[in-house]
Amino acid sequence: MAPRLLVLFATVLAFGSACATATDPAPDDASAPDRRDEATSVAPTRFTIVPDDYHVPYAGTAEDGRRFFLSDELFAVDAKSPDGTAFVGLFLWDADGGFAEIRVDPVPRAEGVPPGQALSAGADELIEQRLAELGDYRLEPITVEPFLQTVDGVTFGWAVTEFEGEYSINIEPGDFIAYYEPWDGVDYDT
Repeated sequence: MAPRLLVLFATVLAFGSACATATDPAPDDASAPDRRDEATSVAPTRFTIVPDDYHVPYAGTAEDGRRFFLSDELFAVDAKSPDGTAFVGLFLWDADGGFAEIRVDPVPRAEGVPPGQALSAGADELIEQRLAELGDYRLEPITVEPFLQTVDGVTFGWAVTEFEGEYSINIEPGDFIAYYEPWDGVDYDT
């Protein structure tokens, strides 16, 4: 009698354990929660900028070890300047990628450029001056933190934005470069 009792006890114990274990609904169950909704994207604290021949011609490391991004395609369109205001912006980070400073110069916007389009301002002398300030620099991928800083009422930097659970990092002003996960700087939207 005792062995039967042990078998019965083991069966009840196994059945009870199985019933107490939480299980996921079957995949074809319409009431099953979408597991992708539970995995939310995380706001990036660092991203990589890779120099290229399109919108990122100048990104790399300055002689003193600071990371830099230089552009003459920055522009702001607002009620005061419906055709847009152009800027040359030098963004600088410490050697570890933490934000350090920006240097911004307003320049004439190229004629005939639509207000919402990024295009070189043709400020070659100012670009050469800013590059000279970097010393013996190297064009190379850099990994840095996003930042925003307002200068004379215009916001400059790399804005982290979220839309429907997906994050992006967009250049400001002008929003003509947008990076997405995996934040490796290989591809970006324009």
